[in-house]
Amino acid sequence: MAHIHSYETRLALAEALADAVSETLNAAVAERGAASLAVSGGSTPKLFFDVLSKRVLPWDRITVTLVDERFVPPESDRSNHQLVATHLLKDKAADANFVPLFHADKTAEEAATIASQETCGIDEPFDVVILGMGTDGHTASFFPGGDNLAEALDAASTRGVMTMRAQGAGEPRLTFTFSALRDARLLALHIEGAEKKQVLDTALGDGPEEDMPIRAALRRAQTPLTIFWAP
Repeated sequence: MAHIHSYETRLALAEALADAVSETLNAAVAERGAASLAVSGGSTPKLFFDVLSKRVLPWDRITVTLVDERFVPPESDRSNHQLVATHLLKDKAADANFVPLFHADKTAEEAATIASQETCGIDEPFDVVILGMGTDGHTASFFPGGDNLAEALDAASTRGVMTMRAQGAGEPRLTFTFSALRDARLLALHIEGAEKKQVLDTALGDGPEEDMPIRAALRRAQTPLTIFWAP
């Protein structure tokens, strides 16, 4: 069952999420000497990233990567890489090790293969995965109608990065498979606004996962999904 935490303001949400992430990362470093954090893009996490970047953590032992990425170069204003570089990998968090998914001069499929190879050295499972959600019910790059959606959502699929193309996705996408995300030690969904809450309420109801892929995380994640929401 998902756990829903509601906050009066988006700043309060950002602080609470940063608290939960910091606690998990600190515990992982204390236990294993390293920790991992996979984050999502879009406009929603900017404030959270800004808050987290100021936390005193053993950032030099923390590896940051992306849950998914548009197949665009880092200088693009649609790049999740650029978003993370601008809002998270600064201040205290400038010492973190960042592993991108995009690779220049490669096809999306070649980039996915390289990203899978480069991220396989990160301890499994991820310590923290922060998911987002679109108004169409997608999460990561699991888009309704996606050409590789069934494979991406199959818990038996290989852990790693694959491509996704869908009408609602814009560019081709690179995304971790559900199997790589579903067992994170902290699996969180960060959403804001009344519209996203309504989408979540719909997703919590009956209906196929392929219509609203966020349902895979709500229904089948090995780690119960923790939802952070503010108006």
